[in-house]
Amino acid sequence: MKKPYQIEAERAVRQFEAMAENGNPAVQLVLPMIEAVGWLRKGVKELICQVGLQIMDVVMQEEVRALVGERSQPKVERKANRWGSEHGYCIVMGQKVPIERPRVRTVENREVKLGSYEMFHRGEPLTETVWEKLMLGLSTRRYGQAVREFAEAYGLEKSAISEHFIESSRAKLQEMMERRLDKVKLCALLIDATPFAGQQMVVALGISQDGKKTILGIRQGATENATVVGELLGDLVNRGLDFREPRLYVLDGGKALHTAVKKYAGESASIQRCQVHKRRNVLDHLTDEQKPSVAKKLNAAYGLEDHAAAKLALSQLHRELMDLNPSAARSLEEGLEETLTVHRLHMPPQLRKTLASTNVIESAFSIVERVCCNVKRWHGGDQRERWVGSGLLVAEKQFRRIQGHRQIPALLRELEALVTSKPEVVKRKKAS
Repeated sequence: MKKPYQIEAERAVRQFEAMAENGNPAVQLVLPMIEAVGWLRKGVKELICQVGLQIMDVVMQEEVRALVGERSQPKVERKANRWGSEHGYCIVMGQKVPIERPRVRTVENREVKLGSYEMFHRGEPLTETVWEKLMLGLSTRRYGQAVREFAEAYGLEKSAISEHFIESSRAKLQEMMERRLDKVKLCALLIDATPFAGQQMVVALGISQDGKKTILGIRQGATENATVVGELLGDLVNRGLDFREPRLYVLDGGKALHTAVKKYAGESASIQRCQVHKRRNVLDHLTDEQKPSVAKKLNAAYGLEDHAAAKLALSQLHRELMDLNPSAARSLEEGLEETLTVHRLHMPPQLRKTLASTNVIESAFSIVERVCCNVKRWHGGDQRERWVGSGLLVAEKQFRRIQGHRQIPALLRELEALVTSKPEVVKRKKAS
């Protein structure tokens, strides 16, 4: 709900716009050449900046004249008077620049806001400018010296920039976490977690039926547990995502993710365990001498197109690992069938490569790490969520359609056929 001073400011802006539109007054700027030459010696940019400030003053004086009449001329029906001036500021290129603003008071001694000053005072969104600059890698300590365009500019101290970023990143995080998902049609939902500054950040990313990628939500937890993941999926449900629709769920292999997805999407949900995580987990049990040959066999097995052939190759590798390293064999065996879901769905090679792992989220995490590299001290509260959310939004702007997006209709047909072939799913649909 807007406060009274905000309502008055909006009203002043509307009145100023109406005055400019109806009266269409012409303003004239008289600029001594000696001053222009002096500014030009410092560069064209200095001339443009200083002339801009002069124009602001002329526009404000014209609005004052329209409100109170000409200076030093009696006016019987006068409703307001000039009341000197005071220090103010305008926002230019992400910095506060001091200006002198004229004051006007009514005959009842009430302050009259100038619509022109409110527009100059508002300028471009300062918090948005700060957010964009910090996302490009500029630190709060060096922000002032990097963006300063006016020698007299202020509000560029580290503490002020931090406050602007907190405000902006918090608003962007809230906007992202409140996106409605009623009309979103997803062919795949990817969920992955990464350790970040001592906490686990769980991220859900959706791939629409036209191949576009969207960040759906994030959750922060001490560990990747079922409660955290369940809250994330529950939030997606509250925002309108229908888990009854057939889609592929690509997970990093954690049991908590598996349990949460089964809870919301049903036991018959098509789950693809990330092949990259599986490969990494298996190789972690082996010595450096053993890793190359096992990795080669894993890559060859997952590279096969036929589901039966890929499963046979992995089963043979499992038997070999039982003699070589039983722990690695058990790691391969755990959830082995779910690592071949993309094969069982007869996906074309290009699309299968994309949806066989959570690499799409991993690439987004790499952008988050780059964005957050200037943060040297982490605190409690929502700091991690704000920074990670901001980094994910930066990554989202760089997203392209997934490779093989033209093959998505084939995936949807396979998913639909798989769903209709399961009696328990049919019963659930009829009940709903």
